[in-house]
Amino acid sequence: MKSRSSFVYALLPLLTADRPLVGGQAVMEGVMMRNGPSYGLAVRQNGTICAERRGWYSFLPKSISSKPFIRGVPVLIETLVNGIKSLNRSAELQGKVDDEPLEGWHLTLTLLVSFAFALGLFLLLPHALSWGMQQLHLGGDVSGVSFQLWDGFFKMLILIGYIWGIGRVPEIHRVFQYHGAEHKTIRAFETGLPVDVDLAARQIRMHPRCGTTFLLFVICISILIHAVFVPLLLYCYTPESAVLKHLMTIAFKILLVFPTASLAYELIRFAGRMKDGWFATLLRAPGMALQLLTTEEPDRDQLAVAIVALREALGPDSGYEITTGDYRLL
Repeated sequence: MKSRSSFVYALLPLLTADRPLVGGQAVMEGVMMRNGPSYGLAVRQNGTICAERRGWYSFLPKSISSKPFIRGVPVLIETLVNGIKSLNRSAELQGKVDDEPLEGWHLTLTLLVSFAFALGLFLLLPHALSWGMQQLHLGGDVSGVSFQLWDGFFKMLILIGYIWGIGRVPEIHRVFQYHGAEHKTIRAFETGLPVDVDLAARQIRMHPRCGTTFLLFVICISILIHAVFVPLLLYCYTPESAVLKHLMTIAFKILLVFPTASLAYELIRFAGRMKDGWFATLLRAPGMALQLLTTEEPDRDQLAVAIVALREALGPDSGYEITTGDYRLL
């Protein structure tokens, strides 16, 4: 048995060579899986799995989406738009919101509110706390490196605390279970073997291409970028007013969000493509550890939903062996 398993795993690179790169997201009582220009959405509704296949909304020409360090922010905005629409659709199917698609100014407003909330929580609050450390004489001025190190420390603390806190909410705990089901199903698909609940259940619930890892990369990169460029900016020009100095620094940090996110996007893609080894393990380890907070072990029913989402994302003529239970197409 052991020799047969070793033989199978030796063949995995050949078995998975032609497989598409599938991504996904947990939604309310379900999973969304993306495969190129299409995505499958599957949710459990009154005990029945309901699923549909939709086109991936994209506003990017291929000339941009294929260019490293340029595609990062636009691709992330595109992913956020589709993620919000999928989440809203799952809420509709659960009867949590009106049966109206989230489009137009409603979607734009949702994106703006989400962006403003993220800036307040992960940029303004850490900056204010770092200023507090300066007042306590435990850190230097905003123009110094120690201020930016405190800023990065508080960002990390807020991220971990926020994830831990929302994970205590029962509905979010369920979403984290579906997040684990999404990862396990993708890992099962990447083995190159026929996908079913049993194979998915044997996989680990962390995945190197997870959005949680992206957030961690953003914070780590921002610490380095702020430690170098904020002191450099204030060396070139420092307003006389302390208030203006902080406002200028905050505005500069907002501008740095875009190159920071682009670098993080390329880094997570690089980490996901790396062959297994000590360096790949080292690079992936912090993000995989953080996923212990953003994923929970799913049950077999949740895995069944994720597998249906995968099947719909791949399409009826994909040729891949995906075993699902009964489900209803919407």
